[in-house]
Amino acid sequence: MKVAVGSTNPVKVAAVREMVLRQWPEADIVSVAVPSGVSTMPMSDAESLAGARNRARAACAQIGADLGIGLEGGVNPDENGLMLHSWVVVVDGNGREGIGGAGRLPLPNFIAQRILNGEELGPVMDDVLGETEVRQKGGAIGALTAGLVMRREAFALGVAYALAPFVAAQLYERG
Repeated sequence: MKVAVGSTNPVKVAAVREMVLRQWPEADIVSVAVPSGVSTMPMSDAESLAGARNRARAACAQIGADLGIGLEGGVNPDENGLMLHSWVVVVDGNGREGIGGAGRLPLPNFIAQRILNGEELGPVMDDVLGETEVRQKGGAIGALTAGLVMRREAFALGVAYALAPFVAAQLYERG
């Protein structure tokens, strides 16, 4: 089985690798750079989900994979503030699709305000933490939970949920 990940971000690739290899140890996982087709800082669930779907489809098509997986983080304003979220979409060549969410976390107001003023979360977190490429490490989730949940773990959960229709299909076939 060939699985295409629509990202070269090592955190996203590691999340996919962890979950896919648990289910299909023989899988060949290939990361490919593909466009999300959405803004750099998705500002809604709909936009983040569209970015994940675009990445999954493009990655699958680019290498002719059995499964394409797209992961997209973003924010969504709601009554609790500006919520950090992640979406994962898995597609196959037959039109089957799985969708998984990777949790929600309200951003502190001083970070949310910078995002609402047009900044991207990754650079904001780099600035706040005095680090570089936080998004390729523990991410904002890791920083805001003091390491209780890291970005890879949050994405891995979303990958597991998005794989559910494909795993269920295998269970049905074994029946």
